[in-house]
Amino acid sequence: MPVRALLFAVAAVLSLAGCASTASRDAAAPPLRGAALDREVERLMQAGRVPGLALAVIDDGRIVHLKAYGSRDLERKLPLTTDTVMYGASITKGEFAYAVMSLVESGRLDLDRSIAQYLPKPLPEYEKYADLAGDERWRRLTPRMLLSHTGGFANFRFFTPEGGYDPKGKLKFYFDPGQRYAYSGEGINLLQFVIEFGLGVDVAELMQKQVYDRYGMRRTSLVWREDFADNLAIGYDQDNKPLGHKQRGAVRAAGSMDTTIADQAAFLAGLARGDGLSAASKAELLRPQIAIDSVQQFPTLSLDANPDNRSIELSYALGWLTYREPQGLAWSKGGHDDGTNNLALCVADGRRCMVILSNSSNGEGLFKYLADATLGTTCLPWFWVNYIPYDHPEWRLPKARAQAHSPCAPLARPQL
Repeated sequence: MPVRALLFAVAAVLSLAGCASTASRDAAAPPLRGAALDREVERLMQAGRVPGLALAVIDDGRIVHLKAYGSRDLERKLPLTTDTVMYGASITKGEFAYAVMSLVESGRLDLDRSIAQYLPKPLPEYEKYADLAGDERWRRLTPRMLLSHTGGFANFRFFTPEGGYDPKGKLKFYFDPGQRYAYSGEGINLLQFVIEFGLGVDVAELMQKQVYDRYGMRRTSLVWREDFADNLAIGYDQDNKPLGHKQRGAVRAAGSMDTTIADQAAFLAGLARGDGLSAASKAELLRPQIAIDSVQQFPTLSLDANPDNRSIELSYALGWLTYREPQGLAWSKGGHDDGTNNLALCVADGRRCMVILSNSSNGEGLFKYLADATLGTTCLPWFWVNYIPYDHPEWRLPKARAQAHSPCAPLARPQL
């Protein structure tokens, strides 16, 4: 075995061993429930300066904890409730992927068929995709590539490879389709386009039927509804300044969903049980499709690599991030925007899950601790997804990326 490969293998074993020993050490202390969990959530919110947070916990497909904490509107002193409408952001993508699998099951969509075979005319002939004229690589794109973020695009066309913003940015391929992973909302929205213009299926109606109606998600929608206004969360920045709540009028599979914690708990419990999809379709939805070796998810096109990812088999499935830990297969989907941080996470092969919705830019600073409190010690790849713990701000410094933090290692203050 080459020396480099041997070192990677040793590192992987040591990292898994570290997570296994941590899980073993905490085995006698079960995940928090009831009043103990409430106290921990409230403590973390105060310490992390998060005004509002809603939390659900699922055991074996059954909701065992559903509660909202703090405020939906600080200025008006209005409490957050389990029916408060909050912005879902990118957790939309995971539910879109679930709905897409219903089209696969019915035979209307083939995950490995070129999108060229669905569209009535070449993709660059549509104004929205005219930037791709002259680059025939678009014909290689398949629904599987777009759902697993291997299409070759930036997150959105206006983001530069370095993570900057260019309002005049052009849509283009940064690598050949299927070559590697790079998170791309652009690719998810392209699949929406293919479904709508190629199959004649309205994605809002598809999501309503296959997801929202199925699980009784009465206060969830891909576009703004006026009845949301009576119980609505205001988003807050890092300094708890109000950002309002955008009223999105266009359907975007990549992230236009408004929802509630009660609705998200119903969906995640259903997914854990395997409702609505055959066992084969659920397995395909959550089967790792592409290994991930990047140091962090963003900037999406960075080539910096972290071999520690191999220790947990960090990968992307169809719309969901997956990894392995001593508890079994885990899958997750986050959602991030100014004034919104969300996370859906299942561990132990989906037997235990939790979902968090927060109306704060500080929410992600609590995610690692809340995951461990609700599910037991996890190997959540918090550094890769940039869930920097609120009490470890040093991990936001540029030098932290070079240290490639192991997801299973105990949190420690690095020497920077």
